[in-house]
Amino acid sequence: MSRPGFFITFEGSEGCGKSTQISLLADQFRQVGREPLLIREPGGTPAGESIRHLLQHAPEGENLVPEAELLLFAASRAQLVREKILPALEAGRIVISDRFFDSTTVYQGVARRIPADDTARINAFAVGDCLPDVTFVLDLDRETSLARMRACKRELDRIERESEEFFAAVRVGYLDLAKKNPARVVLLDASRSVETLSTEIQSILLQRNKTLFS
Repeated sequence: MSRPGFFITFEGSEGCGKSTQISLLADQFRQVGREPLLIREPGGTPAGESIRHLLQHAPEGENLVPEAELLLFAASRAQLVREKILPALEAGRIVISDRFFDSTTVYQGVARRIPADDTARINAFAVGDCLPDVTFVLDLDRETSLARMRACKRELDRIERESEEFFAAVRVGYLDLAKKNPARVVLLDASRSVETLSTEIQSILLQRNKTLFS
């Protein structure tokens, strides 16, 4: 579907630097007079934020089965797409999301071992034809990821406390995602400096749409 806006998503395991790169990219857009819509998943709407709390912090969410977890992420996303993302894109705005349906493909589909066809069907139902124009996957080894998370000195949420096996599967899932979707998904080495990554992201976006920063 043709639309005047531009939709950018960031993916990767915990500690990969998504938040930092999103903040820098948003500032770059603001410098040229374009105020992007910044959203996060799960969340981004009142209903989505309640789901986020259940998924990440509430004691009631501790024993969620994988299927329920997947459906809760999809419910938050369905609301976000229709309440926030599509209206912004139709208004010609740039939308930058910290995670989108690729997270469900990897975390619930690959790491939770839910069949790929089931995950894909639920993702498609939740987002309809609202697909990102470009997705940046920030790839980082687990040791560095853990070091960054510990440096934050905050309590880890339910998913961040998962096993090493789980996060090994997440990384493999993202690498496979990039291989299967080369036209949309850009794999970046997140072990490099913040500045280097930021410059590369801006360059890639300009290659895809020369009017984004004008």
